[in-house]
Amino acid sequence: MADTSFVDEQHLGISSARRSRKSEWLLALFFLLSLPFLNPWVRGDGVGYYAFARAPLIEHSLDFTKDYQFANESFRGPRLDENNQPKSGFRTPTGLLDNHFTVGPAILWTPFLLLAHTGVLLARALGSSVAADGFSAPYRITMALATAFYGFLGLLLAFRLARQYVEERWALLATLAIWWASSLPVYMYFNPSWSHAHSAFAVALFLWYWHETRSSRSLLQWLLLAVIAGLMLNVYYPNAMVLAVLAVEALRKYYAALRRTVGEAGSEIPRLTDLLVNHVLFATVLLICLLPTFITRYLVYGSAFESAYVPLRDWDWFSPHFFAVIFSSNHGLLSWTPILLLAIVGLFLFWRREPLVGAPFLAAFLTFYLFISCYPDWAGISSYGNRFFVSLTSFFILGLAVFFHHAAQVFRSRRAALAAAVALLAVSSLWNAGLIFQWGSHLIPARGPVYFSEIVHNQFFVVPRELSADLQRYLFHRKALMRQIEERDIQQLKKNPPPP
Repeated sequence: MADTSFVDEQHLGISSARRSRKSEWLLALFFLLSLPFLNPWVRGDGVGYYAFARAPLIEHSLDFTKDYQFANESFRGPRLDENNQPKSGFRTPTGLLDNHFTVGPAILWTPFLLLAHTGVLLARALGSSVAADGFSAPYRITMALATAFYGFLGLLLAFRLARQYVEERWALLATLAIWWASSLPVYMYFNPSWSHAHSAFAVALFLWYWHETRSSRSLLQWLLLAVIAGLMLNVYYPNAMVLAVLAVEALRKYYAALRRTVGEAGSEIPRLTDLLVNHVLFATVLLICLLPTFITRYLVYGSAFESAYVPLRDWDWFSPHFFAVIFSSNHGLLSWTPILLLAIVGLFLFWRREPLVGAPFLAAFLTFYLFISCYPDWAGISSYGNRFFVSLTSFFILGLAVFFHHAAQVFRSRRAALAAAVALLAVSSLWNAGLIFQWGSHLIPARGPVYFSEIVHNQFFVVPRELSADLQRYLFHRKALMRQIEERDIQQLKKNPPPP
């Protein structure tokens, strides 16, 4: 007699794999259709990030003079004098120009930019006049495509993680919702030279690999995890808070190992010495992988440990901005991207349901939140929503997927639950698109607090009238539109200059 249970399980496994491939192909299709929204410009903070890739590639040095001269006016103005030369105040003790931005995005861009540079040099040898300066269109388009690609990989990894705990439909809808109803699209498409999409990818890769190896991690896997963690920190310093995932895991395993030493044996309980060796290896490899950051800090500032950000001693450790980070009109996380409330609720639900994985994830989210709450510039200055939390995109996808899973139980049928989730996805994405348009076109200030009454009025009466025309200009006459946006930004800066 045939083993029908095995046949059924095998059939279900094949069906599940087919559905997974369909979902991933659907995500890939959405990604390809979204590429016309890519905006290949280098602007604002992106000037500093991109300079770490362009200057070594083209200048063969860390001389950022040309990067700052090529920058947009609001970035260039405070740094260059009337002769378009760097002001002395922006020279560091080593004689280089101040560039406190991280080197990680440049590491991720470099393989793509090397290909672009090779293509440009080949084209010039064949008679093309395209400039091989790192600023011409082939370089900027390559940079933007690479950023979007990394952002998409981060979404895909988060989707694969979420579908291990909920039905695939909820993982797919959660991925689409966070993709289009959070701050991610601004930094994946509109400002691709900034670091946030890279950060979302690096964190997703770390969480995915940690999750895949959590049950039994070999020395080689510890080494690879450390390499990924090093990339994650090279890309964005606050991502160090995500290492709370490892801290919670370590506490649980050390506790089990100590109990083993007093006589409570267990075949799956690790030995104390093994844990120490693994963690020492991880820490050692992590420090080695941070050499790009240490070396660039040393070359630019003369000290490997100089971040050039606000010193930790000057942070608001005793007066954290807990409420403002979440609810402030000055780029509050939930006031600008309200769908993240459901994702955060989902993280708590996940902790209750799957404590071995949920507790480390929730601890990392809360540690990151505490860290940003103590940062003096917690609002992100020029930011869409609270851009720091784009790093936690994978957390939010998992949390929202779990929320959808639990909320579905309230409905009488799966069809009704699915319809409600799709409706939420549509409404939140449309609202976010309108708000991005207001922010990007400077209908509302890019810096500082906004008035929600003005936002609501614009969403219903201004955005519908102007969006169609500006979208057409964005797709077909982008240079002129970007110039207009930059002029509006300069006007707002003159009217409300940032504090010194």
